[in-house]
Amino acid sequence: MPPVQRPYLALALRLAAAFVLATLIMLVKYTAGTGVAFPEILFWRAALTLPLLGGWLAWRGELKRLRTRRMPAHLRRAGLGMIGMAMTFGAPILLPLAESTTLGFTTPIWAVILSALVLRERVGMVRWSAVAMGFAGVLVIAQPGHSHIPPLGAAVGLGAGFMVAVISIQIRDLSRTDEPVSVVFWFSAWSTAVFTLLLPLFVSAHSPQQWLLLIGIGLLGCLVQLLLTASLRIGQVASVIVMDYSSLVWATAYGWLVWKQLPPAATWLGAPLIIGAGAVIAWREHRLHRRIVAAAAPSGGE
Repeated sequence: MPPVQRPYLALALRLAAAFVLATLIMLVKYTAGTGVAFPEILFWRAALTLPLLGGWLAWRGELKRLRTRRMPAHLRRAGLGMIGMAMTFGAPILLPLAESTTLGFTTPIWAVILSALVLRERVGMVRWSAVAMGFAGVLVIAQPGHSHIPPLGAAVGLGAGFMVAVISIQIRDLSRTDEPVSVVFWFSAWSTAVFTLLLPLFVSAHSPQQWLLLIGIGLLGCLVQLLLTASLRIGQVASVIVMDYSSLVWATAYGWLVWKQLPPAATWLGAPLIIGAGAVIAWREHRLHRRIVAAAAPSGGE
């Protein structure tokens, strides 16, 4: 049975997820700055979820909630998810927090392009105009050849936005049949298996502070995955994704409090274009969804 849609709760969950994700990204950037290798950070981000979720479900006698008949789909989600996770956490290491967060806001723009090229969906002038506006914002921020933003960092930031668009579709599909805890657990299980193979190449001794940071990354990583997956289970992607823009506030605050960095003028000019493009796309998607639901509903005379 498809999950019951609860749009307002979905928005609240996504808003909480935006704050937790901003905090998680800040911790990843800070931890990498202390000398912990990036692949090891990714390992602990995924690995700690397994005992947390597995132990909680075992304590409640609910391990059956992890059952799935769609393991190949979970494996595909994990493969793309690991790439997306590496880009999402790699971008803020290469860039200031506000800039990496803003480039991640291109997710709705990529979603429109994917729907046109892959799903062969008809995209009208409104959404194509929003796509153009969004990429204009990217050019304003990146200022190719005249910016403090390295090209690799900009590419990784844009790649993170693209991967989130792809993964959101996967999660939405998996959530039709599997619970959020199942989606999160199997992603973490497959990711941990892969990162374990890489761990011997990068593992090193850590200070107590670094261990606390890694544990915090694991805890927040588990929480944000549950929040994101739950929001997609009970809400439409186009509706809840608007809440992601609130993370720019937290990213800017963390950038100032931890690294004494404030975004330059180009970011303040480009960010509204990207955010505005995403908001227009979300509004348009919401309108289209309501039309489809209204057309599918039986008339009063039936």
